[in-house]
This record gives sequence, C-alpha cells and structure tokens, in this order.
Amino acid sequence: MSETDDIRGLPARAAALDLLGTALSRRAGLDEGLNHPAMAALEPRDRAFARALVMATLRHLGPIDTALQSRIKKAPPERIVNVLRLGAAQLLVLKTPAHAAVGATVDLAAAQKGGEVFKGLVNAVLRGFTREPVDLDEPELMLPTWLAARWRAAYGPEAARAIAAMVAAEPATDVTLQDPADAAEAAAELEATVLPEGQLRAGLKGEISTWPGFDAGRWWVQDASAAVPARLLKVQRGETALDMCAAPGGKTLQLAAAGAKVVALDRSAGRIKRVSENLSRTGLGAEVAVADAAEWRDTREFDAVLLDAPCSATGTFRRHPDVLWVASPADIPKLAQVQMKLLDSAARRVKPGGRLVYCVCSLEHEEGEGQVAHFLARHKAFTLDPIAAGEGGSPEASRRDDGTLRILPHHREGGTDGFYVARLRKA
Repeated sequence: MSETDDIRGLPARAAALDLLGTALSRRAGLDEGLNHPAMAALEPRDRAFARALVMATLRHLGPIDTALQSRIKKAPPERIVNVLRLGAAQLLVLKTPAHAAVGATVDLAAAQKGGEVFKGLVNAVLRGFTREPVDLDEPELMLPTWLAARWRAAYGPEAARAIAAMVAAEPATDVTLQDPADAAEAAAELEATVLPEGQLRAGLKGEISTWPGFDAGRWWVQDASAAVPARLLKVQRGETALDMCAAPGGKTLQLAAAGAKVVALDRSAGRIKRVSENLSRTGLGAEVAVADAAEWRDTREFDAVLLDAPCSATGTFRRHPDVLWVASPADIPKLAQVQMKLLDSAARRVKPGGRLVYCVCSLEHEEGEGQVAHFLARHKAFTLDPIAAGEGGSPEASRRDDGTLRILPHHREGGTDGFYVARLRKA
C-alpha cells in the first residue's frame, strides 16, 4: 500500500467515527470505545491514528462545532456531523494535507448509509476551512456554555479562562513510585521531571507497558492530583486502611506501599480485577472485595478511610475531554445523593480517633465543598483536619481557608486533574 493510499484508507477513520460517536453518546463511552474489539483489530499504526484523531476532535470540539454551525444552514444527520468534525480536526489540528484530509473525509461520508447525498456538503465545508482557517485557541469556545458559566461563578472569570485554556493541551503521563527513594534513577529512565513528593512527570511517549520499570512494578500511572489524597491519610506501617471505591487501584497501591493493611472495595467485578492485576504487578498486598461501598455489610472499623467518590469527573477533562460534552447539569444532584450515602457509610467505618479523606475529581461545588459541609452537619463526631499548604504534594494555590483543597487544572505547570479533597478526623 502506498503512503497516499494509507492516508486515504478508511479503516482507521471508520474506527475513529465509531469511537467519536460512542464517546459523545454516554458517560465512559470513550473508555468503552477504546477497548472495543473493533479498535483492537486495527493495525497498531491505524489504532494510534484513530485514537489521536478522536482525541484531537474532542479537545477542540467547541471551536470546531462553532465553525461548522456558521457554515451549515441545515444540520445533517449526527453521523455526518461527526464525519465533518473528524475532517475538521484533521485539517485544523493534525494538519493533515488538505487533499488527503478532504478526500478521505468525503469517502468516509459516502461510506455511511445515505451518505452519498452529503458528499458535496462535506467537500464544500472542508474546502472552506482550507481557504478560511479557524482560530482554535479561543478559551471561551472550549467549554459548553453551562459549564463555563458555573466555573466563572465558582472561581472567577480569570480562573475559568485559565481552566478552559487547559482543554486543548495533551496531558503528560504522571507516575507514582512504589519507593520514593527510586526517584532519581526512575526519572532518568523515564525522561521525567520530578514533582513534589517524588511523583514523576514522564517525558517518554508510546506504549506505557514497554517503559522501564513497568513490568517490575516499580511505578504505576497516576495523575499528580490523584496521588495527593492517599498521602494525606499519613498511614503508618501496620495501620488498617479502607479504600472504598478503589478501582483502578492507584490509591490502594499507595496505601499498601506505605505499609498499611488495606481493604479495597469496588462494586464492579471488572474494575476490581484491574486492582488485583496492579497489586500482582507491583508485588503489593491488599484484601480486595466486590461490594457496593454504601451497603457493605462488613462491620470492621479502620484507622484510615479513603473515599474517592463517583462524581461528574469534570476535573478529568485533560485525559477525558468527552466528559465536557456528555455531562449535564442534571447529573450533579443525582451524583451528590450517591456521594452522601457513601460518606455516611464511610463515617461508620472510621475508628474513634481515625482519619477520613474524602475526594472527588469534580470541579462542582455541590460534590465538594457543599458535600463536606452537609456531612459535618450530620456527623458531629467529625471535624475538619486542616491540610497544610503544599502538603501531600498538593499545589500551594489549591489550599482553601478552611484547610481543604480545591485543586484546579492550571494550579500545576503543565496541567493537572481538578480535585476537591477534605481530611476529617473522628473524635
């Protein structure tokens, strides 16, 4: 196959079209699509291209849609809209040569049921982009209107703009070391920058499982923000710890590496399998169980309890840009009810004098600050245990006056996941 034929070949773009549709149709659709057998069946180069194309589309979806809407009088079927989105991303983001991007996208449209009638539209719109380039760097267009409004109200216009500016950036890969003393050697092997508390920001690219130290279990992938909550529990060797919503297992590994006797729960058997696989790879030990943490019937109490609760996940848009477009305002109160039940369950699991860390990878007040305020009103035995500025590797700018953390994506150079974290102590 010639290079031109490869550029214009349809399998990778057809897979990208299916993946984009899945990503925009439901929560966790992107992860589901990436693991679909159709993606696995592609040649490695095609699979990498399909993923890169969809991620480029999702990270610039706001400006792309704005540009498409200004050029289309009557919207075509959603699948053809997705074809146009992919074509625009090839031209404007990936900088695919115009003749190849336009030709391949017209062919992709024609391959869809009823798509022949839209070949002219697709060709005209994409040719228009080649004559009149689109500015993809306008932060006001990077977010859905409702989220942009919420974040302006919560954090102010300047911070909201800084958050929006992070949407388009491809995130680096952060890893947590099993032994922090390994930082210098591992940093050299992974071409990494050393972050606070020994976290590494790797410079390597490509398949992570081939990186030095992966098979030996010396480290695991974990965003720098996601590594903060477990450190704030300050578990001592021999203490008991409960990780209530454990998958994929990074926080369980942290607690186990610190010497705690860990119980890891998750309601999904498939997700708890990932925890077990990570424990096996790293040689660390923990008791794992499939259970709904809100209803778990075990009566044990623990020195340290970690609740990384299910949430809207709006703080994870750097790695999961689809979340911006599938989340809705109606999700937030529903998830807040789930978090409330889990917090009430967590309260029962903490020994007198023990610690509870609650966190969510959400930027929404109702899931963070508001949730903890309601918890303290319901559970008088608990008080906030203030977190010091920079403690646990947290960005200093993230500390709130009450000693909780509100980590925003722009609080760390190069970006980080957004989190809310509170540490509580039981009398």
